[in-house]
Amino acid sequence: MDFKAIIFDMDGLLVDSEPVWHEVEVELIESLGYEYSQELRDSGIGMRVDEFAAILQQRYPRLGETPAAIEAAITGRMMSLPAGRIQAKPGADELLKYVAELGIPRAIASSSSQRIIEHFVQLMDWDALIPRRYSAEFVARGKPAPDIYLHAAAQLGCAPESCLALEDSRFGTQAALAAGMTCYTVPDLSHSSIEDFADINDRIYGSLNDILDEFRRKRIFA
Repeated sequence: MDFKAIIFDMDGLLVDSEPVWHEVEVELIESLGYEYSQELRDSGIGMRVDEFAAILQQRYPRLGETPAAIEAAITGRMMSLPAGRIQAKPGADELLKYVAELGIPRAIASSSSQRIIEHFVQLMDWDALIPRRYSAEFVARGKPAPDIYLHAAAQLGCAPESCLALEDSRFGTQAALAAGMTCYTVPDLSHSSIEDFADINDRIYGSLNDILDEFRRKRIFA
């Protein structure tokens, strides 16, 4: 297919942040005497932060009086981490440079807040490589609803069906497909397996390097 634009998820796809989010959540929850359920954690992968904070508030009420307070506490801890704690996923720099050099319309469409998106992009020095960055906090519904992908496509001036989405999570993959996009999924093995996507997507890759190799080999976007 001849794609007109590419839209990237961020956490777990471009940056290796999911384990760090988990550590921060564990530290906050266990500091108040709770035990963080792995099942609960897994249920929130790819979900908008404020929506997941509402679930945490119901399960662990001492975390904060409101979901907004819990989101602020988690975000504040993430923002205060040493810069080296957040690293780019293998192949992320190379892939972003490749599409930037070709002048392909591109954007981030993330479940994280705009504050976190901007923070991570600055840490990775990607400001010029991917200047359009959109948070699901500004659309009606978070992933797995398609809203953020539809919003990103509209901002890029491209029909959703002409966009290629790159994702790592099940919710994110569902959101991209629901928007009518083709989705290449690179499962983040810190929270999922390749088999987890067998029933929703047949375009599964081992790494961003594998996707870049395919772009070059098949001259996708070239």
